[in-house]
Amino acid sequence: MVNELRVLVVEDEQELARVVGTYLENEGFAVHLAHTGPEGVSLARDLRPRMVVLDLMLPGFDGIEVCRRIRTFSDCYIIMLTARDDETDTVLGLSVGGDDYLVKPFSPRELMARIRAMLRRPRDLEDVTGQAAEVRHIDDLAVDPAARKAWVGDDEIELTRTEFDVLDLLSEQPRRAFSRRQIIDHVWGPDWFGDEHIVDVHVGHLRKKLGEHADAPKYIRTVRGVGYGMAWK
Repeated sequence: MVNELRVLVVEDEQELARVVGTYLENEGFAVHLAHTGPEGVSLARDLRPRMVVLDLMLPGFDGIEVCRRIRTFSDCYIIMLTARDDETDTVLGLSVGGDDYLVKPFSPRELMARIRAMLRRPRDLEDVTGQAAEVRHIDDLAVDPAARKAWVGDDEIELTRTEFDVLDLLSEQPRRAFSRRQIIDHVWGPDWFGDEHIVDVHVGHLRKKLGEHADAPKYIRTVRGVGYGMAWK
């Protein structure tokens, strides 16, 4: 089963790509390497990996464009690597479909911990009774957990895997306020560690796609001093 977990590493620093690839192979993953933007997109299309480790600074075209293109045909997990602790890079990377990020330099062990946590993310489509979860309605927002789709009115909203997971959690218990840590534990896994600001970034993208503003939330409310919940009426 582990051998079915293909990981694509897109990194132009060939020595770093080799080190990361070796760690992944030692964990039992089937690893493929790419060193340019176009090569990364081509291999992602051909291999359909479960996970992509993607550097932001690449020849050909950068990791932002790679991520954008991969998202047109794949819902794989994407961890982005940035050479600068630059919030702009992070926000941009997550906005085009990245699930997580690491700032260079990082330890391969930290990367492996992030990958393991992400692959353990829950994907339960049934409730405890064994029945498929019903479509949830909050105002004119509809969330279908089984189909992993959401609509505002008659318009389907294109969400990334992570954006849907956040919306799924919040809509499952619409009267509850979730802390950032609780959202991370559910969406990224309890073993995830890093800046909890990642939750704010994904919620911001989710709000934009739902057509709302944080100052006048129709669907997702900010709970001051806690985190987020649904704007339940």
